[in-house]
Amino acid sequence: MIYFIGAGPGDPDLVTVKAQKILQIADAVLFTGSLVPKEVLSWCKNDAIIEDSQGMKYPEIFDFLQKHQNKIVARVHTGDPSIYSTIAKQIEYLKEQNIQYSVIPGITAAFGAAASLGIEYTIPGVSQTVILSRVEGKTPNPEKLENILACKNSSLAFYLSILLLEKLKKTALQMNYDADTPCWVIEKATWKEEKIYKGTISDIQEQVKHIKGVALILFGDYLNQKETQESHLYVKPLVKELKEARKKKKEEENA
Repeated sequence: MIYFIGAGPGDPDLVTVKAQKILQIADAVLFTGSLVPKEVLSWCKNDAIIEDSQGMKYPEIFDFLQKHQNKIVARVHTGDPSIYSTIAKQIEYLKEQNIQYSVIPGITAAFGAAASLGIEYTIPGVSQTVILSRVEGKTPNPEKLENILACKNSSLAFYLSILLLEKLKKTALQMNYDADTPCWVIEKATWKEEKIYKGTISDIQEQVKHIKGVALILFGDYLNQKETQESHLYVKPLVKELKEARKKKKEEENA
């Protein structure tokens, strides 16, 4: 069985219990060396075959998976396997070869960053939609940046885009975003080396021009964390209604 494992955004303690159990019994482990913390591999067996996929091309990855298909294999990706992990192509290959696989979810960087910042992405009256995307660079994005930024009432998080911050800035200003719209950068979210930079779309670039590696860009008014209307879940009439329903249910159970 091939297990695709989400190793979380950086803090090894954020690996799920299920993922840890698989790592402890895995006979072969293929991990993304530049992004997966080495502490994650400390749970592996002493005799486990461990290889770094950094620099590997698809044929080499496929060869590894096929070679060890009759063993317990942990294919370890950073964050959550469903976000920027390329597991779709790997799974396509496994299906063609009739090799069994399973996916174990993990915490993606956007949620690790939110925890570090103590923020919510869904603010009543401000944003009820979260968009995870990337600014188009060498890798094409089928969705134009203008289309993404047109969703001004959404909470935007950009992966793999720190070197394209100038493009994000220019496009946002051209689309009449206020120059003081919050724009925050989280470098290596949840890692020990994590650094947080808070600014606006007009001035954040100067703060983070030294960053060349892993960083997440959060952009939008949701970062102000100010509700413009109350959540109906906590308004008094509904709270009273829920209390009365619970009381009635308890009375029925005791009858």
